[in-house]
Amino acid sequence: MKATIWHNPKCGTSRKTLAILEEAGADVTVVEYLKTPPTRAKLAELYHKAGISPRAGLRMKEEGAKALVAANASDDAILDAMLADPILIERPLVETEKGVVLARPQDKVREIL
Repeated sequence: MKATIWHNPKCGTSRKTLAILEEAGADVTVVEYLKTPPTRAKLAELYHKAGISPRAGLRMKEEGAKALVAANASDDAILDAMLADPILIERPLVETEKGVVLARPQDKVREIL
């Protein structure tokens, strides 16, 4: 099985999710999204496939995310903010042929293995 993980190696949940993928024998493509963010179209596609809104994909530990929610920002504005500052993207996002999940907690990734 092929899998792509939008990963931050400094994040424990992201590291644990990657380990689950590797233990499952997945052929994993690791994208360090802070260095190589997804395109706007790809990010919108990932959220659509995961069945969540861009707002649900915000990393709420970040002040910028809190400000977007407080301002009742639109999904388009949130996507634009995520592209401008990828730290706003909650991680890890994982895509396989079975779907996409925001793997929080990390065991959620098992749904698409």
